[in-house]
Amino acid sequence: MSDKPDRAEIEKFDKPKLKKTETQEKNPLSSKETIEEEKPAGES
Repeated sequence: MSDKPDRAEIEKFDKPKLKKTETQEKNPLSSKETIEEEKPAGES
């Protein structure tokens, strides 16, 4: 047995059959302004 995986299935894969999907950010990061506003006053 070789230590490389069998790529036969990957080479046969039909990429056009994949569905097109839109990626949506579920948990976007806060902007720098929002973070500054939420910081406690004594932390600066």
